Amino acid sequence: MNPISTHRPFAAATSLLLATLLAACGGSPPPAAPQNAPAEVKEAPPPAPEAEAAPAGNQEAIELCIATANAKRAKFSGEPPKITVKHVLIKYKGAKKADDAIKRSREEACMRALEARDKIREGGDFDEIVKQYSEEPGAATRGGSIGAIERADVAKPFADAAFELSVNQLSDIVETEFGFHVILRTE
Repeated sequence: MNPISTHRPFAAATSLLLATLLAACGGSPPPAAPQNAPAEVKEAPPPAPEAEAAPAGNQEAIELCIATANAKRAKFSGEPPKITVKHVLIKYKGAKKADDAIKRSREEACMRALEARDKIREGGDFDEIVKQYSEEPGAATRGGSIGAIERADVAKPFADAAFELSVNQLSDIVETEFGFHVILRTE
C-alpha cells in the first residue's frame, strides 16, 4: 500500500500545491478525488517555454518562488576554496546589467527560472536549457559555464548556494542583483 495515499492531510496539501503550480503554468487543476478514494499524485505536464508571465491570481505561487530564491544560506563549513559551476540566468527589468530589451517583471523572471529548473530536474539537457533560457551574454556558447570560482568572485547569494552543492548537484532558484539563477556544480 502506498503510504502517501493513506495520509489525507498530505494528499490534500499535495493536491493544493499541484493545482497552484498548474495554474502558474497556465494549466487547469486536476478534478478533485472522491472523499473515499485514495489521493493520487500526478506529475504536471511541462509548461510551454514561451510562457513569460504567470497568470493573474497566482500570487501564492509567485510568493513561493520569490521566497525560495531568497532562502537564507550561510557559508558551508568544510567547503573547498574553489568550485566549478554552470548556471542559467534569467534577468528582469531593473536588474543589474539588464539591458533595455528585458521587459519582464521580477515575478515573471522568478517563474521563468522555476520553469528552467524544473526542465533540468526532469532530465532536460543543461546546455540546451541554457541556450533556451539564459540571458547572460555568451552563456549559450559555453553551456552556462563560468568556470572555477572562489566565493569572492560572485555575488554572496550565488556563492552561498553554489558552495553548498555537491559535485553534479543542481541548486534551487537563487536571486542576486543580476536576476534569478539555477546553478549546477560541475567540480
